[in-house]
Amino acid sequence: MSPAAKRGVLIGGAVAVVAIVVAAVVLLTGGGTPAAEPGAGPPAGPADPAAVDPAAAARAYLLAFAAKDADGASKATDAPQAAASALQDAWTTLRPSGLTAKLGQVTEGNTAEYTISWTFGPGRVWTYSGSLGLVHGADGWRVHWAPSVLHPKLAAGQRLVVDAADAPVLVDRDGQPLVVSGGGGVRPADEKAFPLLRSVLTGHAQAFDAFAVERVDGSGKNVETLFGNREQRKPVASGLSVATQQAAQAAVDGYQGKAVLVALQPSTGDVLAVAQNSKLDNTSSAFSGQYAPGSTFKIVTATAALEAGLVTPDSAVPCPLTDRIGTRTLSNEGFDLGTTTVHKAFARSCNTTFGRLASRLPADGLAKAASQYGLNADFAIDGLSTEMGRVDPAKSADEQVEDGIGQGTVQVSPFGAAVMAATAASGHAVTPRLWPDGTKVDTGYTAPPAAVLASVRGMMREVVTGGTATGLARSGPVFGKTGTAQFGDGAEAHGWFVGYRGDVAFSVFLEGANDSGPAVGLGAKFLGGLK
Repeated sequence: MSPAAKRGVLIGGAVAVVAIVVAAVVLLTGGGTPAAEPGAGPPAGPADPAAVDPAAAARAYLLAFAAKDADGASKATDAPQAAASALQDAWTTLRPSGLTAKLGQVTEGNTAEYTISWTFGPGRVWTYSGSLGLVHGADGWRVHWAPSVLHPKLAAGQRLVVDAADAPVLVDRDGQPLVVSGGGGVRPADEKAFPLLRSVLTGHAQAFDAFAVERVDGSGKNVETLFGNREQRKPVASGLSVATQQAAQAAVDGYQGKAVLVALQPSTGDVLAVAQNSKLDNTSSAFSGQYAPGSTFKIVTATAALEAGLVTPDSAVPCPLTDRIGTRTLSNEGFDLGTTTVHKAFARSCNTTFGRLASRLPADGLAKAASQYGLNADFAIDGLSTEMGRVDPAKSADEQVEDGIGQGTVQVSPFGAAVMAATAASGHAVTPRLWPDGTKVDTGYTAPPAAVLASVRGMMREVVTGGTATGLARSGPVFGKTGTAQFGDGAEAHGWFVGYRGDVAFSVFLEGANDSGPAVGLGAKFLGGLK
């Protein structure tokens, strides 16, 4: 008999022509219908382990295996109890999200080739090939059970396990775990931490996943890593701060209205914390929400006026209760300082003073000064969509007056406001980032001259020591500016505080607060929560 003829005959008491079965490669998936590859001929009917066709036994086992059917798979073997125990242990321990099994050639030596794929999640598909021994007994053909049926390298007394020890793969600036990898996959170390950044952090950490399937002996000692890599790597460090985030989240969660707080490190641009409370259902509010900045924008107006040489901090300026400027009438919140200085008008947030100063600037004066604080910058931060703000040259004299007090057409996000504060604190352009080399600067900027910034800082300090933010006077050397910004029909207003203490710059935005006082209080609570 020729070799080709021999391959068409099964040996072992039952003779059958299986040329089609030998050539067929059948894909078996959990819950699916076996599908033959091209050239395999018609698919076989329902598998019967007791049939005289040995391929039927292999097919029955693999189909039940892919469906995680321990009863069906074990009954297709010659050792049902041992098979059921081993299979159930493997499925329970490895916890695959999907399984597929492919039946290959059935040879004259009574073996069936197979390929199995375990899916553990995105990018985690473990595929290997092996062979099943086939034996014929009184009940027909069965798969001969051995540990190698589960995996070709598995020996007696060994098991398949996932290394379940969680290892940090992404940490904060202080080494606190942000994302861990282990038996449960890549996941946040604390589900409550950085809720607005959860998907960004886990997505970034996928590249450093340390997931692995291991072959272990009876004592649990690793004999071989079969899939993945549990090599201990140094965790990737982020500029985020768990401690700062906790303080920020506690501050916004304690507020009854809608609150956002963004904190940056001026010296590096590291994003320290981004928090908003559950009252805000727009998850992009902190990063790209566009709002009128109100009097926090007087930082920009003061910078433009100083840089243009219109005034110095000590220049005498009028601060009447109301002032008609062009066709616009501006008013202060119930106070009249008469003739005062620029720095006092800034500290008390005199609208009439700064509306008048804005009217004396060129049409692009405010836009240029705003750009010096990053409000017209554009950053591509890995994993984030951000919008700093938008400040265009005024289209009319009236618009210029309104823009000068943070109303009109100027728009700023809480994230952009934090960049503005960080620029004032550091004296240089700040590139916000979550991790080193994680930000592309699409539109950069240059900070205001050092002498101008020195004057602005002095005025920002006076806001806290004797102006509209004295609620922060006991929070250390804080510099900042308050803001109240009308929106809609003008019946309601947002509350703001923008400032810094040491190497922490932050913005507080309270939607519809109608006053800046609560923003000051929230800022004090935040700073009080920092260690």
